[in-house]
Amino acid sequence: MEIDWTIIPSFLPQLMKGAQVTLMITLIGLIGGTVLGLLTGLMRAYGNVFVNGLALVYVELIRGTPIVVQVMFLYFALPILTGLRIDPMTAAVLSIIVNAGAYIAEIVRGALLSIPKGLGEAGLAMGLPRWKVLAHIVGPLAFRRLIPPLGNQYIVSLKDTSLFIVIGVAELTRTGQEIMASNFRAVEIWTAVGVLYLIMTGILSLILRIIEKRMRIL
Repeated sequence: MEIDWTIIPSFLPQLMKGAQVTLMITLIGLIGGTVLGLLTGLMRAYGNVFVNGLALVYVELIRGTPIVVQVMFLYFALPILTGLRIDPMTAAVLSIIVNAGAYIAEIVRGALLSIPKGLGEAGLAMGLPRWKVLAHIVGPLAFRRLIPPLGNQYIVSLKDTSLFIVIGVAELTRTGQEIMASNFRAVEIWTAVGVLYLIMTGILSLILRIIEKRMRIL
């Protein structure tokens, strides 16, 4: 079978719908994962022994298991344990939230602990409450340092959505597989899928570089 690149435009509408699903899962999942990671990172950095321990168990549990196992557990095992059935899209979003949250937590913890303790102590000595020290002194400096690793995690999470093919989510990879199964044009279809992923990750990388440049410590 000869390679025919001219067939790609006819399948672009379907692939774009799959890409939209991928972006929606990524966006919602990363918003939730960032909030969860921020809270867990604060627990890891400033919590007492008990709070720190709870956060550490969560982080190690998630980082020690593949995301495909996590989504399979949510979709297949959770209903058996709780009687609560969730649809594939919900399972995918929850998986991104839980998985990204664990990695973001360690990114946040590392950024917070990288700030010299003297800065925080100076704020406390001035009579500022701890939350103001965190919000106005430590937090802004830490934010600048966590942008590069946070950006890497966002890109990884976007690509991880391709693994949700195992539960039938109609994201980009699943859409490409269905098209390819109907016409066996593997080279053309998977090339188009790869290019769409490159475009999405490239745009995300560009946005993060712009933010990093503007927030760069001089």
